[in-house]
Amino acid sequence: QPAAMSETASTAVPAENRFVPHNAMRRVIADRLQQSKQTAPHFYLTVDCEIDNLLAARKALNEATDDSVKISVNDMVVKAAAAALTEVPDVNGYFEEEGCRYFSNADICIAVAVDGGLITPVIPNAQQLGLADISTKMKDLAHRARSGTLDPSEYTGGGFTISNLGMYGIREFAAVINPPQSAILAVGLGEQRPIVKNGELTVATVMTVTLSADHRIVDGALGAKWLQAFKRAIEQPVIMLL
Repeated sequence: QPAAMSETASTAVPAENRFVPHNAMRRVIADRLQQSKQTAPHFYLTVDCEIDNLLAARKALNEATDDSVKISVNDMVVKAAAAALTEVPDVNGYFEEEGCRYFSNADICIAVAVDGGLITPVIPNAQQLGLADISTKMKDLAHRARSGTLDPSEYTGGGFTISNLGMYGIREFAAVINPPQSAILAVGLGEQRPIVKNGELTVATVMTVTLSADHRIVDGALGAKWLQAFKRAIEQPVIMLL
């Protein structure tokens, strides 16, 4: 009986499978991220950020601007990351065999989902931009990324990457570093959660972020220091306006 069952199973017609040949984008993504995981020793640091103050500031800013500019939470995340890179510049670089190379500007890549993969357009000198400028640039870059009209210079380079999956309902995740950069910030959903303040239970809007870092250049204490600076800018958004 077992032999008969084996014979029947071996002669069964397999279900038809869908096969999609790799396009150039998928090959590049596969090669780069495989290289990242094989060569960069990743480690992960996660913090919760209370964003009620940030949401109130965002609302006030949007009410003060015309309808052509609508600042998003992600725009403010970019600004906070730029502030943290300025405060903790030793995260803003990458590892080379003979030493570590550091950037003088906060050139921040934003992961944008497109058909067949993702692309990371760069917002250069984000530390020098106001929130309205970041918002305008981000909307333009994302639109042209999805329509395939970006110039290669607009999605190459950069020193730090942000990947935000909060709009998909993802609470927390860890991203793969965009080589040769030293770190990437994974941003989750902002949601109301119960928290304890001064010994009492209350509710706050909380956003969980995870920093993936290359341990060859960023040690644990350095990554934690960067996350503290980022969290401070997010929770006290007036810092970003200084």
